[in-house]
Amino acid sequence: MASLLHLPADDSVLLVVTHSNIKSFSPEIRFSLQMSVEAVKEKLWRKCGTAVESMLLELHDDAGSKIADLSDNLRPLGFYSPQDRFVSSPLLARYVYRLHIIDLDPSSVTSGGWLEDTSLVEKYTISEEAYSKLDSNFRKFKEKMISQNPTHDKK
Repeated sequence: MASLLHLPADDSVLLVVTHSNIKSFSPEIRFSLQMSVEAVKEKLWRKCGTAVESMLLELHDDAGSKIADLSDNLRPLGFYSPQDRFVSSPLLARYVYRLHIIDLDPSSVTSGGWLEDTSLVEKYTISEEAYSKLDSNFRKFKEKMISQNPTHDKK
């Protein structure tokens, strides 16, 4: 007897996503094959910060070979036939296709390593004299707490 429960075929694909400017960015993201390329870009914008209009998407296979540029924003992702797993052996399944984001904006927040290399960010500094002149600072708070509880072990 046939089952009364019929599940629709999965119309999504799980892809690894890489970025031209962010080397530590490589999440696995699920996309519907029905999504337009523009909708894919909008989803990726929320993940990496690259503006949709500055984004060029490339589809790569498991060997790293470029399959296609996803340049037509109106086409569905499924048009490019991305695959997410080998079906021959579920135990050895691995991702076979990758979306690579190329950020075309030279002044993008992702360019220059600012999102990964914290040594590029100027740190706030204050002189000892200026710190001591503050009405409220951690040292004054700590002294107040110790004076209120003199039995507290000083470390």
